[in-house]
Amino acid sequence: MSFPVKVMRDGLLEKRSSGLLQLWKKKRCVLTEEGLRLHNCKGGGDAPGTAWSSKAKELLFERMATVDCVEYKRGLVYFTVVMSTGKEIDFRCPQDGTAWNAEIALALVRYKNLQAVQTGRKRHLSTAHLGSTGEDEPSGFLGVNQPDGRSPGVIQ
Repeated sequence: MSFPVKVMRDGLLEKRSSGLLQLWKKKRCVLTEEGLRLHNCKGGGDAPGTAWSSKAKELLFERMATVDCVEYKRGLVYFTVVMSTGKEIDFRCPQDGTAWNAEIALALVRYKNLQAVQTGRKRHLSTAHLGSTGEDEPSGFLGVNQPDGRSPGVIQ
């Protein structure tokens, strides 16, 4: 079952190919709460009636480590998305308005924070269900006499 995903930004980015020539290729990018979807262009990327492939490559935040290496050059912002495997994916976009790198980085931080909160809640709930482990209770409170014969809690 597929749930609709909130689209945070939709537009064009250029991605550097991983081939020998490392050419810049236009991609239609859709930033969601779960990651970044990259759609290939079927024809000229700037044409008004540009067709985009329905098949998309997904860069999920759960597999993303950071957004890095921001450089501003000739009206373009160059940045790198680093995956948890260490793979680096280079992008560039126009410098006007809110840059894609900032929006991706903020969405990544939001996602990681949400995951941390959910993990903390699960941990809290699991310890609440298990009850006390007895570690916080003072020793000798089980009603058993101490080795020297004293009752627990009696000061001599």
